[in-house]
Amino acid sequence: MQVTTEEIIYPSSDGQPMADSTIQYKLIVTIKEGCESLFKNDPNVFVAADLLWYPVEGRPDISQAPDTMVVFGRPKGDRPSYIQYREDNIAPQVAFEIRSHNDSQTKMNKKLAFYQRHGVEEYYVYDPERNELEGWQRIEGILEVIEPMEGWISPRLGVRFELVEDRLEIYRPDGEQFLSYAELEEQRGLYRQRLQQESQRAEQESQRAERLAAKLREMNIDPDSI
Repeated sequence: MQVTTEEIIYPSSDGQPMADSTIQYKLIVTIKEGCESLFKNDPNVFVAADLLWYPVEGRPDISQAPDTMVVFGRPKGDRPSYIQYREDNIAPQVAFEIRSHNDSQTKMNKKLAFYQRHGVEEYYVYDPERNELEGWQRIEGILEVIEPMEGWISPRLGVRFELVEDRLEIYRPDGEQFLSYAELEEQRGLYRQRLQQESQRAEQESQRAERLAAKLREMNIDPDSI
């Protein structure tokens, strides 16, 4: 008698929205894209936002979708979900959560317990309403609270966290700040404007030099001999 094993389905969606507000969404995208850019030249760092992670083989009922997760040792590429046993059993080392006004403390405690249980090395939670940042680092198998978080540098990512006025700022090891797409476009616009102004100044200087050379020639003076 042949025994067939039914294939286990790991859903690619939990039916929950990626974000509960525009502020939360902007921060999620900024952190995800910032981490992506940070490791763009490393083919074995996988970064994802709001992707379901299944840490236990055969248990599709055990999952979490970090707002951003970073996995060292796994190749870049599209995935409907992160099924750990199919990924050399490598758990995400870094997880970010952006807290929304709908997140109860019980819900946040459950997330911390999940990341503790399933091997996350660094876990960061930012509350944009209170401008509060919390962090945990795995030490001797336990996620321990990081104190103080202000100015903390992530051992895995190398990024620095700063709380400035009413916002979180994250800086790369080279000192560049994680920026949203709109902020990057604004910077590009300012850079293009500066280039245009410099080009105009160079053109004006060239025209001024040509006029001076023409006057010298009128006086039978060779400008190249001066």
